[in-house]
Amino acid sequence: MADRQNFAHHQAPVTERRFFEEERHGIVRTDDYAWLRAGNWQEVFRDPALLSQDIRDHLEAENSYQSALMADTADLQQELFQEMKGRIKEDDTSVPMKDGPFAYGTSFKLGGQQPRFFRTDREGGEQVIILDGDAEAEGHPYFRLGAVEHSGDHARLLWSFDDKGSEFFTLRVRDLSTGLDDEDRVPDTGGDGVWTADNRAFVYTRLDENHRPSKVLLHRIGTPASEDQLIFEEADPGFFVGVSGSRDGRWIFISVHDHETSEYRVIPADDPLAEPKIVSPRQTGRQYELEEGGDVFFILTNSDGATDFKIMTTPVSAPEPENWTELVPHEPGRLILSVLGFKDFMVRLERKDGLPRIVIHDRSTGVEHPIAFDEEAFSLGLGGSYEYDTDTIRFSYSSMTTPSQLFDYNMRTRERTLLKTQEVPSGHDPEHYVTRRLMAPAEDGELVPISIVYHRDTPLDGSAPALLYGYGSYGSSIPASFNSNILSLVDRGLVYAIAHIRGGKDKGYAWYEDGKRAKKVNTFKDFIAAARHLVAEDFTSHDRIIAQGGSAGGMLMGAVVNMAPEAFGGIIAEVPFVDVLNTMLDASLPLTPPEWPEWGNPIMSIEDYQTIAAYSPYDNVSAQAYPPILAVAGLTDPRVTYWEPAKWAAKLRAMKTDDNPVLFKINMDSGHAGASGRFSRLEEIAYNYAFALKVVGKVERA
Repeated sequence: MADRQNFAHHQAPVTERRFFEEERHGIVRTDDYAWLRAGNWQEVFRDPALLSQDIRDHLEAENSYQSALMADTADLQQELFQEMKGRIKEDDTSVPMKDGPFAYGTSFKLGGQQPRFFRTDREGGEQVIILDGDAEAEGHPYFRLGAVEHSGDHARLLWSFDDKGSEFFTLRVRDLSTGLDDEDRVPDTGGDGVWTADNRAFVYTRLDENHRPSKVLLHRIGTPASEDQLIFEEADPGFFVGVSGSRDGRWIFISVHDHETSEYRVIPADDPLAEPKIVSPRQTGRQYELEEGGDVFFILTNSDGATDFKIMTTPVSAPEPENWTELVPHEPGRLILSVLGFKDFMVRLERKDGLPRIVIHDRSTGVEHPIAFDEEAFSLGLGGSYEYDTDTIRFSYSSMTTPSQLFDYNMRTRERTLLKTQEVPSGHDPEHYVTRRLMAPAEDGELVPISIVYHRDTPLDGSAPALLYGYGSYGSSIPASFNSNILSLVDRGLVYAIAHIRGGKDKGYAWYEDGKRAKKVNTFKDFIAAARHLVAEDFTSHDRIIAQGGSAGGMLMGAVVNMAPEAFGGIIAEVPFVDVLNTMLDASLPLTPPEWPEWGNPIMSIEDYQTIAAYSPYDNVSAQAYPPILAVAGLTDPRVTYWEPAKWAAKLRAMKTDDNPVLFKINMDSGHAGASGRFSRLEEIAYNYAFALKVVGKVERA
């Protein structure tokens, strides 16, 4: 196992212990570091200056410590940053997408951190900048753009921004004839809005004091936000509310959902204050999504035991379940991921045999055809179209060795047109790299897919270091797509691997179900099995494996290093969800009630309490040897609050029996997504990669 000899000796912060005790279900727990949770966290998310001085002092001490330990990697970090930056076309421009008389796209300028939004005439011509992200970000330590939506008459632009990292977005309206913003300023929103049919108002979600989108309101241009009219309010804090619009501009959809149950309401875009019409009342465990289809809605649903989903249609005039008609039946093992409706076609993105597929359905004939590809493993992105009455859709394609390619596809003629291939200015030769797909046997006999890429000159004798990435929650699948950043590791002789573990949908919906709630431990065991398989197949050795995951993947990092610390040489946990039990017991936190279907409700159920307590990383830190650990967080993160990794780092240092370091790096100006600019984010990645390289001895020592 990598040891402390790679790290200069510095005194780690000693976190003060303050006694705290809590009893639930007759079980008493103590938490000496509970004080790191700011009592005024809601106010801190809006204004970080309100953080109490004792907590701020502790966080700054953590930053000083990690900075001192990583000081000898400064040159390496800069080298990594320049390499990754060199693979980005700095003045890149997207291929504009057509909508009516115009085409809309994004671009970057040399040295620019934020995107610029432009439009041209439909068939091309001069680019007119309609929103300059760099200009808007000027003077803000953190700045992130949200939605940018032009109105149906192309006269206005609805856009949003977050300048704290706390994901409270402010909506603004821009007059595209003058380039100036109206006086309208709508704060505390989810960042999205849908234009009404008259283009004089928009519908949006407002966040409550606990950062939950619970209300849908109508804002009329030129009126104060205080006069916005309530359209819908969700009383259950366990459900999120969202709004979206149909491509043909006729409908506004209101979605209400948690992680296993969904419900939709529809309102006419030309009558936004009409009573929202419910499509189908929520039933626990039943999910459905709504998509336009002219005189019908397409419905993607798991109703009636359709575990991997099926597609139904229903008349827009009577969308109730009794009028649902099956269009694409359920096929076990074929997971339908999304549906797009057009005037003459319906398009679905699905995953079958572990690979994504795009399937075109001709609405007049019922004839279907997939878009075919040659490689054994690849990733697809379905971009769709602004327009409803069109024969053309847009999609992207890449693999772990093939840079992203963007295509237009004519659904009628089946002709695909290559619009753009991702440029790697510093050069990229796919022939220098090898990509493989392995199957690791899990403890219970399931086979866990692993996607790997390595340089063709890397020795496969167990001596190579490896970075093993995992997530495994919420049904999210990690695509085997091109990531130019990892070439900085692969070119240094590391094997880069993705473990497609249970908790994601990589092998269908059942793969997700088998890695949640009472079965959550499968996620962790799968990841450990992936690490052991890489060693068994001589790709690496255990003391050379750096494991990496973020958010719920950070929880994965905390769990596996408790369960099998000897299997890893180092751990990188980004915004890690490691204090699972305490968070799920705190109903005031933004995500807690909506997360209960995913993890269980330990407030109401002793069984859920015991399940979570058995794996919660913070609660299971023990007196054993741990590898070097890096935790990264953001102060204003509303998803994984800063105190989770802060407490975890403190407890690890207090209990572990080795001399390996625990580093905690906290960005005092950002939230869950890290730094907001594209180059600032690369600097954070360079830091993480430098840590990994340092652990495996690939940093020259002074």
